[in-house]
Amino acid sequence: MRAIFWLLILSGLAVGIALAAIYNEGYVLLVLPPWRAEISLNLFLVAAVLGFLVVYLLTRAVSFTLGLPSMVAAYRRRRQKEKASRALRDAWRLLQEGRYGHAMRAAEKSPVEPETSGMLALAGWRAAHAMRDSASTSEWAERLRSHDDDSLRAARLMTEAELAIADRRFEDAQTALRQLNKKEGRHIAALRLSLRAEQGLGNWREVARLVRQLQKHKALTPEQAAPIRSRAVREALRGLGNDPSALMRYWRELDDSDRAEASLAQETAHALAASGDCREAQRVIEDALNDNWDSALALAYGQCGQPGEPAGDVLGRIAQAEKWLAHHPRDGALLLTLGRLCRQQQLWGKARSYLEAALAVAPSRAAHVELAQLLDQLEESALAVRHYREAAVL
Repeated sequence: MRAIFWLLILSGLAVGIALAAIYNEGYVLLVLPPWRAEISLNLFLVAAVLGFLVVYLLTRAVSFTLGLPSMVAAYRRRRQKEKASRALRDAWRLLQEGRYGHAMRAAEKSPVEPETSGMLALAGWRAAHAMRDSASTSEWAERLRSHDDDSLRAARLMTEAELAIADRRFEDAQTALRQLNKKEGRHIAALRLSLRAEQGLGNWREVARLVRQLQKHKALTPEQAAPIRSRAVREALRGLGNDPSALMRYWRELDDSDRAEASLAQETAHALAASGDCREAQRVIEDALNDNWDSALALAYGQCGQPGEPAGDVLGRIAQAEKWLAHHPRDGALLLTLGRLCRQQQLWGKARSYLEAALAVAPSRAAHVELAQLLDQLEESALAVRHYREAAVL
């Protein structure tokens, strides 16, 4: 329908122009002395239109001819960019497929283009590292650093940290991540790399902080975070074992959930006891046991102080342990602890009864040895020997 409409319009225009030309009696006089020419107006208009078209076409032809070199150069640049983009796609695809040699060759054969050379260098760097080619790894790393603009800096630092961790160069990874933190800030992936780097360096206090941060951002589940944080806190406590005051400061900085964990409380108490601070060890164990009962921790409650060394408030510990005994009357570890504490305080009768109760509830080598030593002190050698023998059998 539209074609018919335009055909009618064009037909009407043609008829109109033809009628106008028939009844047009005008003429054009051209004078160039000594010549004089007179032509009809219709012919002049047709000649003018045709002349304009000829001049226009000639001008376009000349312009096109003169612009051919720049057009060819633009075409070549466009083809080169297309080849570089194709090489970039192929390099990263091959890298993800695990075909590292092909990925590195794709990156090497790519034309040099500012828009793609940085990403190609990144792909080549990863591929060379995966192939354990040290020379190529260094070469690609230098190529990437030469394109270290703002858009690639974060990618370079992340890759540098990741590959350094894979090579167990944890200090280099830490340096790269610190630079990233100054420029871009740490996101989840950077925090994960920081966690691995700090674990490798043994910076356990920082590891514990990073685990808590990752758990807060839901990058680690509680089940994943718990063993890592527990080990980090334990190692940090061991590192502070020679400084009781610093150890207690760090212990107080921990969350209530950490202080209630029996294994951590036991580690702290052992470190404090080893340094001679039995009173603080006593407080640590008491707080943990009041929150969450643990037999192993109750056993550690009576182990502070070697013979001839201060053992803290032994009477206070006996009173506290007897309070616990009211709630846990058949806990063999608690009975053994009470026996040890009463022996330290030279309460021979109570010590003997508690140790015998411990053996009745849960026979153990430690209880037999403890009772045998007590019997030696009471000059009951025959009975002591029997307990030594029973301890040897267990």
